[in-house]
Amino acid sequence: MSGHSKWATTKHKKAVIDAKRGKLFARLIKNVEVAARIGGGDPAGNPTLFDAIQKAKKNSVPNDNIDRAVKRGSGQEAGGADYQTVNYEGYGPSGVAILIECLTDNRNRAATEVRVALTRNGGSLADAGSVSYLFNRKGVAIVPKAGGLTEDDVLGAVLDAGAEEVNDLGEAFEVVSEAGDLVAIRNALQSASVEYESAESSFVPSVTVPLDEDGARKVFKLIDALEDCDDVQNVYANFDVSDEVMAAVDA
Repeated sequence: MSGHSKWATTKHKKAVIDAKRGKLFARLIKNVEVAARIGGGDPAGNPTLFDAIQKAKKNSVPNDNIDRAVKRGSGQEAGGADYQTVNYEGYGPSGVAILIECLTDNRNRAATEVRVALTRNGGSLADAGSVSYLFNRKGVAIVPKAGGLTEDDVLGAVLDAGAEEVNDLGEAFEVVSEAGDLVAIRNALQSASVEYESAESSFVPSVTVPLDEDGARKVFKLIDALEDCDDVQNVYANFDVSDEVMAAVDA
């Protein structure tokens, strides 16, 4: 868990090249459109849409793009795609278990892209159910450290809302809860005037695989390749990387 979180935090801090930024925009817009289609176009009554919009805005997606995605998803504007959620399971280098979450309007294309990315980077596609049991669906909120915010401040804000733990990621705090408590966590942070970067459902590994520098490089390369696939929304993996190995990889 900590390894994956550290990697997510490190990637967040890295400069994003134009191609990656374009893919990130597309991914965030797709999230907004699907959230609007499933729960309606009013963010006040659709917490999933609210969070999708917030995340898009915090990643500098233009408001016009967000508004059009909401309209397409809610049927106010033509052109919305029929996206379906498809999950794939796989193994990476060092036996790391990987869950790949796709939003796609073409399941065959998504499956081909995922398979190619895995096999070209030392991984393999696994049968359904062979990896997913190693993960639990959780609510995860990321709270940036700002204005002297402490772990106790965050814990005090979210404890009564169902938070299970608060982890220090270095640049931010991570609040983990049951997926069903995510809206309550979000509301608690808002009530306490605590700014959060994202609040979304996530897969958290129950068992982790420690990686050395070579293994970490190979796993990170595979995750990058998977995230480059147009249909891939999220990649979850059960690796753990020490601060020393992370520093060596960064260098």
